[in-house]
Amino acid sequence: MDSDLFHERGEGAQPQAFGGRVLSVRELTRAVHKSLEGLGRLAIEGEVTQIKRAAAGHLYFDLKDLDAKVSCAIWRSSLSTAVRFDLKEGAKVIAHGKLDVYAPRGTYSLIVQRLEQKGIGEQLARLEALKAELKALGWFDRKRPLPVMPRMIGLVTSRDTAALQDFLRTRSLRWPLYPVRLAHTPVQGAAAAAEIAQAVRRIDASGVDVIVVCRGGGSLEDLWCFNDRLVAEAIHAASVPVVTGVGHETDTTLADLVADLRAHTPTDAAQTVIPDRARLLVELERGWQHLETALEHALERREERLVRIGGRLGSSLQARLERAGTVLARGAARLERQNPSLRLAQQRARLEQLGLRLSRAAARLCEPAHRRLALCEATLQATSPFRVLERGYSITRTLDGSVLKSAEQAAPGTPIETILHKGRLIARVEEQR
Repeated sequence: MDSDLFHERGEGAQPQAFGGRVLSVRELTRAVHKSLEGLGRLAIEGEVTQIKRAAAGHLYFDLKDLDAKVSCAIWRSSLSTAVRFDLKEGAKVIAHGKLDVYAPRGTYSLIVQRLEQKGIGEQLARLEALKAELKALGWFDRKRPLPVMPRMIGLVTSRDTAALQDFLRTRSLRWPLYPVRLAHTPVQGAAAAAEIAQAVRRIDASGVDVIVVCRGGGSLEDLWCFNDRLVAEAIHAASVPVVTGVGHETDTTLADLVADLRAHTPTDAAQTVIPDRARLLVELERGWQHLETALEHALERREERLVRIGGRLGSSLQARLERAGTVLARGAARLERQNPSLRLAQQRARLEQLGLRLSRAAARLCEPAHRRLALCEATLQATSPFRVLERGYSITRTLDGSVLKSAEQAAPGTPIETILHKGRLIARVEEQR
């Protein structure tokens, strides 16, 4: 308290206020409050006692040492950030805050803004030194990309924690039964760091594509094993990317800084490494629709090309048919490679229609030639000597094949051959006339 408030004048002396007037209780309280405010932010060490939780959510307790005690209060609005561990009677703590006066009772108390267990400050100092060392080594700079579709996800956590259940619940929502391999390890306690490091090395050697190291929220002391160098070394030495999801969003451990990616929670970590099956199916459906549209356009262009080729068929029908067959075979091969069966069936129907059209066009082109051939055949039939033979005439020729046109061509005794409509006669000339 400010020593200028009162002046001792010996036994029976009367207190004097500033200016020689007597202070009211209110004025005295204000003066005390101002004097306490002048002390600023304080850090007070002591033993916790008389813990009380008010119905409104505020936390009250006393700090004591051998021969003194001070009342402390933590308002509900700052309770989640002020106390990050399980506060119990008899705990040795350091309370950070400011003194305040409660005028109705004339008491003062420490309004606590942050409470830490005794000795945690030294640990934090060592942690900061370790962070500086690892940062200088470049351990915080490596950020490897995560696989889009990991064949196997390695999970390092305890099988008895809510973190595992949160991870598996998220897996069920995103992709049920997605391949996950668990490496069980304690995630709290003095010996946990070495076991976590061993679990990371073990799961890395098992052939996973990505590793997730996670646990749920807790106090700074609960999460302290993730600030151990052993854990940081195991994560840095991992052959695949490592994702951490330790504690809550406000918690940042040494493991988070070394990891390739830091997730805020185990749930967030699961969402980071497990593909969203529903979203991928939507993307596949969209891609399939784009492919169908592209195939339709490509096949329409092929059809137009075939129609143009069919329209250019001319005198050399065989050559055009061969070219059309080549185009059809090439189109069929492309359709076979692209192979949606329904589209192929539709295109086969279209090709059959084109084949019919080609056959009809070929028939139309050959029809005049057929008519000319028929006319020539009729002409030949009309002028054929065999038709004359049918009417009773005959052809006489010598045996050497010379046709006799006059009797003078065959002397008596010459063998001759007479060709009738049906059969032949062999004779000898007896007389010329």
